[in-house]
Parts: sequence; C-alpha cells; structure tokens
Amino acid sequence: MTEPTNQKNQPVQVSVNLDTTPVLYTDNINMTVNPNGVVLDIMQRLGPTNQVRIVSRIGMSREHAKKFLDKLGKLLLKSEGVVVTGEKIIN
Repeated sequence: MTEPTNQKNQPVQVSVNLDTTPVLYTDNINMTVNPNGVVLDIMQRLGPTNQVRIVSRIGMSREHAKKFLDKLGKLLLKSEGVVVTGEKIIN
C-alpha cells in the first residue's frame, strides 16, 4: 500500500508540445469581472486597422486572479531588477 503524498509540496513538471502550443502574442486585453470570477479576452490588433481578434479567453475565480496578480507583480519586479543590475535573481 502506498502512502498518500502531499501534492502541495510536490514540484509540478510542465510539458509543452511546441508544435501544438504556440505562443499567442497580445497587444490588447479586455477584462471582465463579476462577483464569481474574471474573464480575460486576449486579443491581437489586425494590421493597421482599428479591429482586433480574440486569440484566447481565460477564465478564473477571483481568488485565483488575486494570486495571479501577486505572482505576476513579483515576477515583473524580479525581471526589472535583472535589467537594472544585470544579475539574475533566483526564486
């Protein structure tokens, strides 16, 4: 019998198939918030026009959105430190 593992302390391994999971560039994001959650419409501008197309939609709970905001803010601060100092900062 195997003992249950504590999944919160286990590192997550991410596998990305580069052929089927492209990086979608965005130059516009529309955010919709309600008491239940957040929806992000990730968009790209269509050439020199004033039109955009939605390339992805991401929905999450308000709690998850707050965690995402916190992590993104910390990551941006770390990367700004690298640009200023030229030294990498390790988590």
